[in-house]
Amino acid sequence: MKRLENAAIAERLEALAALLDLSGAGYYTSRAYRRAAETIRETRAPIAELVAQGRVQELRGIGPGIATRLRELVDTGRIAELDELEHEVQPELVGLGRFLGVGPKRMVEIGRALDVRTADEFREAARAGRLQSVPGVGPQTEQRLLGRLEQEAKPQRRGLTLNRARALLEEIAAGVDGEPAGDPRRWADTSFDLAVVCDAPDPAEVVAAFARLPAIVSIVEREARRALGVTVEGVPVELVVAEPGRFGTELLRATGSRVYVDALGPLADAPDEHGVYAALGVPWCPPELREQPFRGEPPPLVGLADIRGDLHSHTTWSDGKASVLEMATAARDLGYEYLAICDHTQNVRVVPGLDADDLRRQGEEIAAANEELAPFRVLRGTEVDIRRDGELDLPDDILAELDWVQLSLHAGQRDPRDLLTKKVTEAMRHPAVTCLSHPRGRIINHRPPNALDLERVFEVALETGVAVETNGLPDRLDLSGPEVRAAVEAGVPVCASTDAHSIRGLGNMQLAVGTARRGWATAADVVNTRPLAELPLRRS
Repeated sequence: MKRLENAAIAERLEALAALLDLSGAGYYTSRAYRRAAETIRETRAPIAELVAQGRVQELRGIGPGIATRLRELVDTGRIAELDELEHEVQPELVGLGRFLGVGPKRMVEIGRALDVRTADEFREAARAGRLQSVPGVGPQTEQRLLGRLEQEAKPQRRGLTLNRARALLEEIAAGVDGEPAGDPRRWADTSFDLAVVCDAPDPAEVVAAFARLPAIVSIVEREARRALGVTVEGVPVELVVAEPGRFGTELLRATGSRVYVDALGPLADAPDEHGVYAALGVPWCPPELREQPFRGEPPPLVGLADIRGDLHSHTTWSDGKASVLEMATAARDLGYEYLAICDHTQNVRVVPGLDADDLRRQGEEIAAANEELAPFRVLRGTEVDIRRDGELDLPDDILAELDWVQLSLHAGQRDPRDLLTKKVTEAMRHPAVTCLSHPRGRIINHRPPNALDLERVFEVALETGVAVETNGLPDRLDLSGPEVRAAVEAGVPVCASTDAHSIRGLGNMQLAVGTARRGWATAADVVNTRPLAELPLRRS
């Protein structure tokens, strides 16, 4: 039997996940198969060989159950459970429906109404203008589905989020005494190119050590001073062992970005990056700024040591995992002067939210924490939601009592640009609001940015004194680096916040600061580099 390629294996797992959905299987079961399919599709190592070697469970997200299905598929070319489900439902339509954003049951209903059973038949019917004949499908839904069909031929790669990429690469680099490079060294939102650069007298020994690392599942390319390995995350990482006197040259090249490095021209041999830049007659450039060609003097970027406090955190009062005192103590132990507690309000619905009475009771707990931790200061705050009618989700009297008010939009991320911008900017004008949280609403790899007009937001921010946030949650990083740069150039203050929901989450400050640095932000541009007495607290 011909060996199955990774793409074919991933396709069968995705089909199984979709059919499990339709058959009423548990959400987490089908999600596990989808995540396994994503890993397999991105993995350079041949999955069939890993299955044969009994090593497929070394890939993250492949547990014993999925490994058994993979063994069955590789050995027989089929999955019995999938065959059974295919007799009951229409897998091609269900699979296409997931791409189009249509649920399995609804997709089967549409297929029956159109009298089609395959994905190709559906595409033909849609392009022939038959969709509006289906009950419940109007002009807007038809245009949305047709638009998605047009994008079908342009698959989007999913990169590793910044926290996962840096943790993985730092582990690998430590194992070979090397230096992390590639996208994670530039603190890119998502990482596709990962590299480690080493300076060692025996390259063969380093390559061998690289191949033995627990994080490396397979070596797909091997040369005297270079190797390409597939990691437990399913993504490739390049190992480069620099020739004597060329470590700086190889580190600069491997860090990228390619367009930045190419614009520098031929790179001189040097043992460190500063030597390469000196030979070019160009000031050394922080990795975060190496996205586009640049040969000038970089600004003094904000650093983690400049941060004096965190202005966005959550506790067990809403969906956090630690109490007010526990979060505040952890923040104090990080060397901070202050921490704002900004739990959700009730409009969010999917998590517990606070009303005015809850906030006043929480205020008593905050007062007790302040008495215990003085001179450290816990700020009374909220992450107040913008309701669908544009009003804030708390009455004015309680907002006036608070020190710090984060304004957030959770519902309505797909609203049209004009409506969304009007709703957000009018809410920003409330005198209690101090900062706009994660303005673009994106969830990396899952939800694209909304249509908010940032230029208009920045105009209102300058009028009102409201800051904008770069949010350190690894699947948000919102504002992004380029958007932070736009805010800085407009003169709008930026908050580098963690949105921490746990003590561990306070560590996301390095991601927020890294993103601010990608936006060319200096300490003067970032609100929470200021001492407590200089914070722009409540404007009411």
